Amino acid sequence: MGSKKDDEGIYYNNKTTIIQEARVFNESPISPRKCRSLLTRIVYLLYTGDTFATHEATSLFFGTTKLFQNKDAALRQAVYLAVKELSSTAEDVIMVTSSIMKDMQSNAEAIYRPNAIRALCRIIDPSMVQGVERFFKAAIVDKNSAISSAALVSSYHLFPVSKEVIKRWVNEAQEAVHLKPSSQSFYGAPGPTLNLSSAGGILGFGSSAPAPPVNPTVPSTSYITQYHALGLLYVIRQQDRMAVTKMIQQLAGSKSGAGSSLKNPMALCMLIRYAAKVMDEDPNVQRQMFDLLEGWLRHKSDMVNYEAARAICEMRNVTSQQLTKAVAQLQIFLSSPKPTLKFAALRTLSALALTHPSNVASCNLDMENLISDSNRSIATYAITTLLKTGNEASVDRLLKQITGFMSEISDEFKVIVVEAIRSLCLKFPNKQSLMLTFLSSVLRDEGGYDFKRAVVEAIFDMIKYIAESKETALAHLCEFIEDCEFTKLSVRVLHLLGIEGPKTPNPTKYIRYIYNRVVLENAIVRAAAVTSLAKFGVYGADSGLKRSVNVLLNRCLDDVDDEVRDRAAMYLRLMKEESLADSLVKEDSVYSLAALESKLVTYVNNPEAQSAAFDISTIPKVSRAQAQQEAARPTTLDTIQASVASKAKANVSAPAKPELSAHEKQSAYSSQLSAVPEFAAYGEVLNSSANPIPLTESETEYVVTCVKHIFKEHIVFQFNVSNTIPDTVLENVAVVMQPAGEGLTEDFILRVDALDVSTGSQPVYVSFTRDDPAEYQLGSFACLLKFVSKEVDPSSGMPEENGYDDEYQLEEVELSAGGDYIVPSYCSFESEWEKLGEDASAEEEFSLSSMASIKGMRVFHISMHYHRILMRETLAACTSLVEVLNMEALAGSDNPTSTAVHTLLLSGLVGGGGGKVLARCQMAFTASNGVSLRMNVRAEKEEVAQLVIAAIG
Repeated sequence: MGSKKDDEGIYYNNKTTIIQEARVFNESPISPRKCRSLLTRIVYLLYTGDTFATHEATSLFFGTTKLFQNKDAALRQAVYLAVKELSSTAEDVIMVTSSIMKDMQSNAEAIYRPNAIRALCRIIDPSMVQGVERFFKAAIVDKNSAISSAALVSSYHLFPVSKEVIKRWVNEAQEAVHLKPSSQSFYGAPGPTLNLSSAGGILGFGSSAPAPPVNPTVPSTSYITQYHALGLLYVIRQQDRMAVTKMIQQLAGSKSGAGSSLKNPMALCMLIRYAAKVMDEDPNVQRQMFDLLEGWLRHKSDMVNYEAARAICEMRNVTSQQLTKAVAQLQIFLSSPKPTLKFAALRTLSALALTHPSNVASCNLDMENLISDSNRSIATYAITTLLKTGNEASVDRLLKQITGFMSEISDEFKVIVVEAIRSLCLKFPNKQSLMLTFLSSVLRDEGGYDFKRAVVEAIFDMIKYIAESKETALAHLCEFIEDCEFTKLSVRVLHLLGIEGPKTPNPTKYIRYIYNRVVLENAIVRAAAVTSLAKFGVYGADSGLKRSVNVLLNRCLDDVDDEVRDRAAMYLRLMKEESLADSLVKEDSVYSLAALESKLVTYVNNPEAQSAAFDISTIPKVSRAQAQQEAARPTTLDTIQASVASKAKANVSAPAKPELSAHEKQSAYSSQLSAVPEFAAYGEVLNSSANPIPLTESETEYVVTCVKHIFKEHIVFQFNVSNTIPDTVLENVAVVMQPAGEGLTEDFILRVDALDVSTGSQPVYVSFTRDDPAEYQLGSFACLLKFVSKEVDPSSGMPEENGYDDEYQLEEVELSAGGDYIVPSYCSFESEWEKLGEDASAEEEFSLSSMASIKGMRVFHISMHYHRILMRETLAACTSLVEVLNMEALAGSDNPTSTAVHTLLLSGLVGGGGGKVLARCQMAFTASNGVSLRMNVRAEKEEVAQLVIAAIG
């Protein structure tokens, strides 16, 4: 019978069937019951992800609008629900605007108005928003909470397409925040409302019973309108930080939370999130916002208490003293009878334990009681948090308890447990044997890819940071790949075996496991196994091991897959020719992929450049470790996806973008400049500043930063200008530069036409021609920001016609050797040093009396203004030389082991044909004379060596 009902449901809610049955909309007289049933099925299909073709949606849409003539209340609500959902697909939906607006009139029945407002928001054109402004303003301040909420939410959704009109509704939104809701029904006057489950049924199994009248009522104390009004107020003011701060202070009331005009807990939670965001962006108001957060900890609503505690725990640079009250509130929640409160408190404490374990340790006794909680999610968080805060003696007991219920929890919580174990491995290395046994046992359990990957990553960390565990961990990984269903994990383990296996005392024991993969696995794993196997032959010192690997690789030449055969053939040759193996396998440097991609794109897009061969020597190199770090960084897409959930909860800020590497920034700048027609003939960008240079204070009314772009024959200065004054528009914005030296001739200035708060940062470009491209021009530039300032008319939102010329003095911009002409590039120092020779070299001695040491010492500084402890480093020779020259420190020489004498090895690359440059910096420190420096520089060109010496002198 169940199967028969399912078949009937599929037929009953079939798209074709629904379109055929749409004839009921044309019947006379109209049957409200049949129409409600059909509309319910249409909405159900759209909610479950099904879609109608454009012509189908249009036909249904206009068939539905014929039902506006009927006075049945429940039918009218169903019509609006269908109209709203079909409007995104149907064509010419704007034609029903007048019909909808009739139900928006203030004299219409209140039950229709919220539905009409929400439907109108979906169908009107942005240009029509101003025409319905009067209706929306009246609806926002309506005493009926359903009408007011519908208007506020619709205004929120209209804001992105009609910002200037919606901004004029700020007074009405402000009034709605303080509006006391009426005691009417949430849906207006008493009357029938739509019941989806009974109007034909959600699945519509032929139910013929009419929809019973339903009259849900929201208590007058809900104040839900405040939540929606606050969201609209914030989106209107979000570009004006001062206005947002003022709004928070006005709505918050006193420090204890008393006197706040917000009565709705959800609205207060939203206000807390806005306060946390403002506090994060502006340290000057941190003290005020923190006092408000502490006051909300004493609110009568658990929801508000938790939100305030979570905001404090997630504060940037929060101190242990500031956490005291928030942790105490979360500790109270741990003994709550509500599972949701216990889970939320534990999740926050678990995240806090990573940075402030001592504060969370005060809750250990309460968390111990939750280990046996019937809700396994709560028990999991309790144990993992205890692992982060407990001592070494408690590890054994906690691991036994975890093992008891690992099979009872989902993969999501298994990953949380494994991550806790992963951090514990590094905290208590003496327990590595016990934890490795636990990880290997869960690795044999059933689980998905994310869970198995988390376990493998934890074992990888133990191999990397705990040398004693390496051989045991490798043995466990070998057993894992014997029965691994995930290709990606098998490849990663094989790669690690190829790196670490040859370094072990007995590498031959891993050969069997690797060769088994060649025999038993798919082509991808076989190819990875061949590479891993070959590294034992390339790195191995035992001639017998090399012969064995040679035999096994020869067998792989008969594989059915091209990739496996080609790899085997290549590695057999590398084993015979050590020079090839040194450059292709043993070489520890690789080209920066971001820089290589950028220069290749420029080369391909420039026909003139293709007359000569592509110069690979201009591409900087990075170490393999650096390349792996770049590959492990999250992409922009990954970061956005990971931020979607937090954005949906906070509804405050956009997803944070990942920090770009230096080479990725170079690639981004190249793409940005290539889009400017005036720079099309300049060729490729040789180098760009790694970070924008601030030319003003961040709190000033005009914020300006500078990025320098070096071309073969030109230098372009990019000034990123921001206007932070909300009531002023800057027009014809330019930066006038005055060079202190010679060798540069100004070409032109690309100005910004108009700049206001909403436009954000806009670039002004100033271009100079290098009189002699073979020389490296150095010196400073005086900079002056010039613009026409115009006031904004508050009534129209447009700038006034007349303005006045104004200017703003900026900090000087300096062209230097490091950062402008030299870029870091990794290499093997000793071999490259010998290759360069002494043909183009320079040597000089310097007395760095201002340097406090060779190696920087960490000094704690107490800032009374922010009531927190800051850490800084004293001026150190090593750190300063790396920063000034912008060269790559090799072989860990940037971390001196002695405070008396040290040698710093540096490597760089000079654009425009300058080639490689290496520097050996020998330093000696005495308390009386400071740091003495002898610098020896070798380069491919004499002028490059002198450039590096001049950068220090």
